[in-house]
Amino acid sequence: MKNSTLYTAGGVLAVAIIILYILHFTSKPFVNGSSGKDLSALLKDSAITLPIGYVNVDSLLMNYNFAKDLNESLLRKQENTRATLNQREGQIRSAVADFERKVQNNAFLTNERAQQEQNRIMQMDQEYQQLAERLTQEFLLEQEKLNLQMEDTIRARMKEFNLDKHYEVIFSNRTTSTILLADDKYDITSEVVEFLNSKYGPATATSATDH
Repeated sequence: MKNSTLYTAGGVLAVAIIILYILHFTSKPFVNGSSGKDLSALLKDSAITLPIGYVNVDSLLMNYNFAKDLNESLLRKQENTRATLNQREGQIRSAVADFERKVQNNAFLTNERAQQEQNRIMQMDQEYQQLAERLTQEFLLEQEKLNLQMEDTIRARMKEFNLDKHYEVIFSNRTTSTILLADDKYDITSEVVEFLNSKYGPATATSATDH
């Protein structure tokens, strides 16, 4: 509820800024009680572009080279995790199959020896479960860290991007944003992607987190 209130307040503030901008820069001296074009007409005038823009976040993440590298880094970590777990799982399956074969062939000299082997396999399985949980948590933490790193980078770059653009408000079109509909002329995604990539450089397959 608190976040919803914040988003609503942010949307109201943005609209207020836009309306004030229009009133300030497009108002003319009153003639016969009229100020020329009214606000409604101005908003419908395709020749007028307000100092606002929005970024298609999905498109940004698909085309920003830094995001590509971070995603590649996460995929490599995920693949390494899967390979490690598959190896441990294979060892357990092999141990179970060997244990069952020995039981069928009466290969254990004593029941105590069979019980020891069974306990060993159970310990292997427990260690596997603990490893899977630990690696999953490590992956989620790494994902969160890289997402925050990318978000911080984009925020910092956006300030630099806006030095000569002079936007009053730049939205994102995430589901948590206040944008439900916007004219395509306010879509600045391609400009932002081009600017970000000019600062980052080409996507690479190594050292993604060093930038």
